[in-house]
Amino acid sequence: MNLDKKRWIILTASCLINLCLGSIYAWSVFASSMAEHFSSILGKNVTSGDLAIVYTIANAVSPITMISGGAVNDRLGPKKVIALGGIMFGGGMIISGFASSVSFLIVSYGLIAGLGLGMAYGATISTSVKYFPDKRGLIGGITTAVYGMSSVILPPVVTVIVNRWDATLAFKVVGAVFLVIILISTCFLEQCPQGYVPTGYNPPAAQEGTADMDWKAMIKTPIFYVMLLLLTSGAFSGMMVISQASAMAQGMVGMTAIAASAAVSILALFNALGRIAAGYISDKIGRINTLMTACILCIAGMFCLYFSRTGQQMMFYIGICIVGVSFGSFMGVYPGFTADQFGVRNNSVNYGIMFIGFALAGYFGPQIMRGVYASTGVYQNAFLIACGLNIIGIILTILYRTIRKK
Repeated sequence: MNLDKKRWIILTASCLINLCLGSIYAWSVFASSMAEHFSSILGKNVTSGDLAIVYTIANAVSPITMISGGAVNDRLGPKKVIALGGIMFGGGMIISGFASSVSFLIVSYGLIAGLGLGMAYGATISTSVKYFPDKRGLIGGITTAVYGMSSVILPPVVTVIVNRWDATLAFKVVGAVFLVIILISTCFLEQCPQGYVPTGYNPPAAQEGTADMDWKAMIKTPIFYVMLLLLTSGAFSGMMVISQASAMAQGMVGMTAIAASAAVSILALFNALGRIAAGYISDKIGRINTLMTACILCIAGMFCLYFSRTGQQMMFYIGICIVGVSFGSFMGVYPGFTADQFGVRNNSVNYGIMFIGFALAGYFGPQIMRGVYASTGVYQNAFLIACGLNIIGIILTILYRTIRKK
């Protein structure tokens, strides 16, 4: 089978792997049941909030292996990297099913599964983007969207297991299934040959002239820091809203807990759709134009949330849908954007380093949201801060163009 056909099989396998890895977004379903489990065996009250540190650590450590595993992926290909990442992720979940304390869970899920997640996730995206130089935006959007779609697909499945049995069995069963799926999927992956160009595709002049930089050369360029800050500014709003979406729905517009959970699912759905749509559009109108549009849209979404009051559910839904699309745009466009700018040869490492911008947004967004609410009792000022960061994002897109011209 020639590579033009085989690349679609590789993309499908990568998407299956990312669907499993995206189960980290189902953490809240595990947390409440595990809190009850720990309370019963430890003889003291443990809440889901006490387990938030596990989720935070899992997200915080993943960029480490995105970078280190990316170096191996760029040299040896994705099979070994993703297989090891899958064993760590699935194995970490299985081991979590035997957890007897929060500290145990921090090690098994936060560290082992979190490090495995970063290793496999970075390799699937980078490998897919390398095989599709003609559709980098779309493919980056699809692979990241499937990861995000886990937050829509998997929670109901996990909830059934948790409600019928408990979270310990859910960890074991889901972890084992994911381990098998990831290991089987890696059999269909292979390293993209250097210089591969699909039949009939003529790279544009700008892409032909793109130099393959390693990470050392990349961080010496001023445009890297512009792109890093742009990612942080663009992802800030999404991470901020996602962290408190259910509480916002209940506290701001008076939704019930069930309706609020539906709003969270809608936010996740538009997040995933935004990744695919923006990736496709960026192939047509350019990455930076797409990102500027996403910043402008996000400002509109933030104002919708700012003016949402009790009973104004439609205004709230419009706001979270726009924020979801905007956030998804950044996550879908950036894999291809990084490859366009710094070349594909070292993209696994380069994108892993660029992903630090997302990690910064993931830390400061929720922190500022919680801080504003704790001090004022409302979320509105946080939305204004997010608007300010999106304005900074627009300025950064202009700065990017200026640097590129020079």
